[in-house]
Amino acid sequence: MSLAPVKPAVPPKAILFDLDDTLWPIAPVIAAAETLLHDWLATHAPKVAQQFSIEVLRQHRLAMLNEQPHFHGNLIELRRAGLLTAFEATGEDPALVDGAIAQFLAARHRVQPYDDVLPGLAWMGQRMLVGSISNGNADLEIIGLAQHFKVSIAASDFGVAKPDASIFLAGCAALGVAPHEAVYVGDDLYFDVTGAQGAGMRAVWMNRKGSDAHLAAGVQPDAICANFDELLLWLQGQLED
Repeated sequence: MSLAPVKPAVPPKAILFDLDDTLWPIAPVIAAAETLLHDWLATHAPKVAQQFSIEVLRQHRLAMLNEQPHFHGNLIELRRAGLLTAFEATGEDPALVDGAIAQFLAARHRVQPYDDVLPGLAWMGQRMLVGSISNGNADLEIIGLAQHFKVSIAASDFGVAKPDASIFLAGCAALGVAPHEAVYVGDDLYFDVTGAQGAGMRAVWMNRKGSDAHLAAGVQPDAICANFDELLLWLQGQLED
C-alpha cells in the first residue's frame, strides 16, 4: 500500500465503489459471455456468426466507441448497436437482437467477487455508508450483493458517465454526504481516480496487479491498495484522524 502526501481531511463518512475489476475480475466473465452469445448466434442468426467472429465484433464495437464516446455511459447499448449493424449487414432479423442481448447479460452477471470483498464490505458497512458508481451494466440485485450498498448509480440510468464530476456528486448527494466526506475506490486511473478527485473526493486506486501506471500518467491517488485488506488498513487510519 502506498499513500499520497498527507493533507488535511475529515474522517470519511461514506465509501463508494467501482464494480468491474474492483470487486470482481471481469475479463474472464466477458470472454465466457461472448462465447455463449456467439454460440447462440450460430443457432439463431447463423449468417451473423459466420461473417462476424467474436474478435471482429469486438473491433467493430471499439471503433464505434471511438467515434461515439457517449457509449462509455451505456456499454450494453454499444453492444446492441454493434449487433444491429451485424444483423443488418447479413440480412438477419434485427428483432432477434434483444434475445441475443438477454443471453449475454445473463452470462455477464455470473461474476465471482474477489475473496477479500465480502468480508471487507461487511466491515465497512458497520462503520460507513457504502455505495457504488459504475459505467458498466452489472446489476447488484442479480449478482446478490445489493444488500451491501445503500446507493448504486449506473451511468446508463444517470445519463452521464465517469469521469464526469456530476455522477460522483450524485453518489455523494444520494448518501447525504459532502464530497470531502467520501472516498471512491476503483481500478481505473482516469475514470475512477481522476474523476473522483475532480469531484472533490478522496480516491483510492485498487491496483491488484501491482502496476506503476500512475507514474507515467501523472496521477496521484490518495492511496494505492493491492487488495481489500490494505484498503481496510488505510480506512482505519482515515477513520482515526
